[in-house]
Amino acid sequence: MEKNKAVSGILSAVMLCTATVPGFFSNVQVDAASEAAVIYSNDFESGDVSSFTGRGGVETIEASTAKAHSGTSSMCISGRTDSWNGPQYSLSNICEAGVEYTVSAWACPEWYNTINLSMEYTDAGGERHYSVLASNGGDGWMEFSDVKLSFSDDVTNVYVYFESSDKCNLYIDDFVLKSAPVYDIEDNIASLKDIYADYFKIGGAVTVSELAPATTKDLILKHYNSLTAGNELKPDSLLDYNATVATGSNVDPQVNLNNARSILNFCRDNHIPMRGHVFVWHQQTPDWFFRENYEANGKWASKEVMLERLENYIKNVFAALKEEYPTVEFYAYDVVNECYLDDGSARQGGSNNGSQETSPWVQIFGDNSFIEPAFTFARKYAPEGCKLYYNDYNEYIQGKTDAIYNMAMDLKEKGVIDGIGMQSHLDVGFPTVSQYEKALAKFVSTGLDVQVTELDITTNDTSPAGLDKQAEIYSGILDACVKYADNISAVVFWGTTDETSWRASRCPLLFNGDYTAKPAYYSIIDGINSSGTTTATTITTTETTTTETTTSSTETSTETTETTTSDIDPEIIKYGDLNLDGSISVVDIVYLNKYISGIIKFNGQQTANGNCFKDNAVDYNDAGALLEFLAQKIDSLPVVS
Repeated sequence: MEKNKAVSGILSAVMLCTATVPGFFSNVQVDAASEAAVIYSNDFESGDVSSFTGRGGVETIEASTAKAHSGTSSMCISGRTDSWNGPQYSLSNICEAGVEYTVSAWACPEWYNTINLSMEYTDAGGERHYSVLASNGGDGWMEFSDVKLSFSDDVTNVYVYFESSDKCNLYIDDFVLKSAPVYDIEDNIASLKDIYADYFKIGGAVTVSELAPATTKDLILKHYNSLTAGNELKPDSLLDYNATVATGSNVDPQVNLNNARSILNFCRDNHIPMRGHVFVWHQQTPDWFFRENYEANGKWASKEVMLERLENYIKNVFAALKEEYPTVEFYAYDVVNECYLDDGSARQGGSNNGSQETSPWVQIFGDNSFIEPAFTFARKYAPEGCKLYYNDYNEYIQGKTDAIYNMAMDLKEKGVIDGIGMQSHLDVGFPTVSQYEKALAKFVSTGLDVQVTELDITTNDTSPAGLDKQAEIYSGILDACVKYADNISAVVFWGTTDETSWRASRCPLLFNGDYTAKPAYYSIIDGINSSGTTTATTITTTETTTTETTTSSTETSTETTETTTSDIDPEIIKYGDLNLDGSISVVDIVYLNKYISGIIKFNGQQTANGNCFKDNAVDYNDAGALLEFLAQKIDSLPVVS
């Protein structure tokens, strides 16, 4: 899988520049997206505003000629008594669950303001949820263009709405609701979970909103055999304040699974194992959880109270999962998350309302002494087969590496920890693959299991060269994981597509927003096969000559060289099988494209297998034929004219 620039360039050429190669991919393009259909639009020139209602019940909503983005009229919202007051449009009876939509509009405040386009819905447990879809600031007309939204089939009372940072009049114009383009996944490419079946699980993280489109579900089912809830099993999603207060107990926090239900249902129905994430974290845990009597502004609870709350919280979460989702396999759970600074010291104490860096846990305990009891409680209540992990980011920085190592060795001796989670939120500029592998080797040396839990690699350069570099880093990281595969049980990518990633602006994942595979995807499947072995290819360029080697548990490799036709066994010619593994897949396309471009040489058997047109030449015609075969546009190889 290790690539020099020439090989990486071929991947970009395949993905981004196919139009420059005569005949290549010409008949095997991914099906175009379905056309977007307008569901509702209003430029308010007719004066009709009846489709919009006020969120606060105090608003006056009417057509106005005071301001207009186009034409002479817009919708004016006045009489707002709070910032969240504004116009809402109901999606419940007009939009379909599991389908993606876009909203476009122009909005103008009476004076300088921040305007949010937001979404609201009620979950299966009756709790309301609110999320900002897009935000703009200014004092004139501001555009919201094709803002995407979707919702799952277990929610009700779904609205999109506008709100602003204060109570000024708002003007809305040219509102358009459309169905979003619908893409199919690339069914003819190799499944990541199958490619790595002999090494480790391949997983992804997903949020409820991200999971809603059917195409996302298809992508997950094709490529992943592990799923992590991106937010929905974190404390702020699970803790139920009203139910907790109603118990009358100061130490028995109550939980509900309503926020996570769509993801849990999907995993249950499709038999996908889950990673639980996370019990103890300084972020995304409500401040009231740490206060006396759960009062928002109360005094900090004592250590003794927090230990009881922690045990009961962990117990209650595991009990709820067992009762409501007994068939969902939680094979791993992050017990504690992000307790160390990069120098290996503990975080500063303080409320997480004021800073994302300060820790209420440290505020109460004075240090990281809460880590051990958290693992002790998790071990007590975790279901059989569920391994327990400490999880952290920047885990490859020396100070943090050493702190995690020392903590893990101590907990290992006490029998309460099973593994270390390397989040692996990386960038093409840092760390280097060798720096990352050094930390990986250090964690493997503990004898504990290691999981790569949140892998993504950002780039600010989305040119072919930039995506080549990203592919190179991805390839190196997966090479390192394969090298230590005996001690790694899962590699999990944090998200599904670039468009929905939490780092979307820097395109960090393997798949584009239209679900097509990027060069990074191809870089991590080349040289890997599902039999537990890897191949080595001699790669020659004008700059350098390297031998690609990937270590696996079987330590086997073969070198591809050019030989004479006497090496051909006519009885076993299998047209399209270029890596000689007995099957035909997208890996063979990569091999064939490299050969045509002069990157590698074929032996006699490969040359015979590559002659898909039986015209005594191996060229782009053969590549096109192989692609058409994989896309099921032709029934068999070779192509006989």
